[in-house]
Amino acid sequence: MALDSPFPALPSPPPLNALLSPDPLTLATGLVRLSGVAMTVTGQDRISPTLPMVLVSNHRSIMDAPLLMQAVQRPVRFACHHYLGQVPALCEIVQALGCLPLDPPGRGQRAFFRRALHTLGQGGAVGIFPEGAAPMVQATTPYHLGPFHRGFAHLALRAPVEELAIVPVALASRQEWNRAVMPLRWLSWFDATEPLFQQPGWHPAVVYRTVEVRIGRPIHLDATLRSHYRRRGQAALMADLTRSCHEEIATLLGSPPSPSRPA
Repeated sequence: MALDSPFPALPSPPPLNALLSPDPLTLATGLVRLSGVAMTVTGQDRISPTLPMVLVSNHRSIMDAPLLMQAVQRPVRFACHHYLGQVPALCEIVQALGCLPLDPPGRGQRAFFRRALHTLGQGGAVGIFPEGAAPMVQATTPYHLGPFHRGFAHLALRAPVEELAIVPVALASRQEWNRAVMPLRWLSWFDATEPLFQQPGWHPAVVYRTVEVRIGRPIHLDATLRSHYRRRGQAALMADLTRSCHEEIATLLGSPPSPSRPA
């Protein structure tokens, strides 16, 4: 008699060259195939292939960055916790995907902002998970959406470009494997300064089996929008951008499943 395994079945591996590719988008596609997730995408026509972009999304799984990159079909340099650059094997994947590690606490994110602004100035895309690391170390439901930090709005306003798109995206999990895999305190071996790693409890791991990537309405940050906020100041603009993106992603997460093409 066959027994149900607590672990998701492993799919057929992608071609080896996809996993060894120096191209971040090809690597992301290989990782998505290796995960075996069934992914659909809606709203892909809202993505410009050339306009500088700040992509904003909810975040529950280590697979989020590759999934989003494949969904928008362009390389995206995602902000990631700096400890990921210190974990053996994982650090090579993070680097190959073009991720931008955040600075350790107390350093003001100067190095991160410098690299991210350079990417936007070259017409590239930067991905931000504005909930921070909290939903990655706490048990959450597929429809969970925590409060947003304003860093992505600050980054967009500082970008040395005339126009860019802020694109809110929802990762709506329909079926997943969700288990506690290790004590949170173990992660303090890689970063003893992170308060999230000093608490009791276990680190959850979310592996999507079926997920829908829903691309929301872009916010075009251009001279017209900037002039509209000139009197109120940048603080008001950052607050409104943060609220608008949070509301859009919350709406997308709360929508019923929609028919869409496979990614």
